[in-house]
Amino acid sequence: MGTNKSWNPFRYSMPKYMYSGNYTAKGAAGLLNDGGKAREEEAEKAAASMGGSLEAYYWCYGEMDFMMIINVPSEEMAIKFSLHVGASGVFNGKLTPLISVDTMEAATSTELPFIRLPGE
Repeated sequence: MGTNKSWNPFRYSMPKYMYSGNYTAKGAAGLLNDGGKAREEEAEKAAASMGGSLEAYYWCYGEMDFMMIINVPSEEMAIKFSLHVGASGVFNGKLTPLISVDTMEAATSTELPFIRLPGE
């Protein structure tokens, strides 16, 4: 059996999302009580419960208080996660789909079929 040299396991992995957020006063109080490691552990549990995984978790200062990279099986699951954690009221978050280098390379090296743009 031959090998496919163009096969890349990362090209076919689960969709990746960055979820970042800012704590509310209630959320910051919980963070102070529970500690930072507990938040990472809860993020790992949440990702696993969706059939995914937590790839990275970071604390930030400045515009955001934290950010994480999660791998989840579907866009629907990522949106469900964002809605449920956002409804908690302990932080305000933002879900950002991440695009792989391979996907961007394919998108920038492919011609679109002719489309007449508005005003042309």
